[in-house]
Amino acid sequence: MKRNEVNKLIEYAKNVLHKNNIILPPFAYWSPADWKNKGPECDEIRKCMLGWDITDFGSNNFYKVGLVVFTLRNGHHTIAPFTSKPYAEKILIVQPDQHTPMHFHKSKMEDIINRCGGNLIIQLFNSDKNESLADTDIEISLDGVAKKVTAGSKMVLKPGESITIPPYLYHEFWADHTNGYVIAGEVSKVNDDNIDNRFLNIVGRFPDIEEDCQINHYLCSEYPIALSN
Repeated sequence: MKRNEVNKLIEYAKNVLHKNNIILPPFAYWSPADWKNKGPECDEIRKCMLGWDITDFGSNNFYKVGLVVFTLRNGHHTIAPFTSKPYAEKILIVQPDQHTPMHFHKSKMEDIINRCGGNLIIQLFNSDKNESLADTDIEISLDGVAKKVTAGSKMVLKPGESITIPPYLYHEFWADHTNGYVIAGEVSKVNDDNIDNRFLNIVGRFPDIEEDCQINHYLCSEYPIALSN
């Protein structure tokens, strides 16, 4: 992805969220110049990878395979004192027919919530012992209501609805092309995109950025090392 594209996507995301009365925490708006003065007091943001996460999953076709994420809060599996926070929260902006590829998490349980916008479609498969797609029925929870569905079922979440995704449940999601973008929420156990994701097909989780212009906001994988106080 090009830096110019990343900058535009962040500006678009801020505008969409503000339009829907969603205001992000202060660090969402910090520039690289602001970060020059940020010391170890901001290490939770750095170490737990809070903030902007723009990815095309290595597809080079963001609007077909991609996602805009803002991580509001997160802990860390191994780095104290952040190990004391056992939860995470994200905002996802999903475009019509823009897919997040089929994957599961080895440790993380999460709820995916359609906060507003169009309908969110989620396709589900159990994982078999070889971490391939199983053909077995799936037991899920939709807003606290238990349900059994067949392998490959596509669940449609309308605004306000949610689904619980346990570890090892394959899921792929996108916004219905007839209703526009979706602002989704994710609440979960601690999130670690470096070690906890298993994609069905090989993808690039964090993009390689072509630096064709200045950075407006760092991505969560780009923060500079803290200066000493």
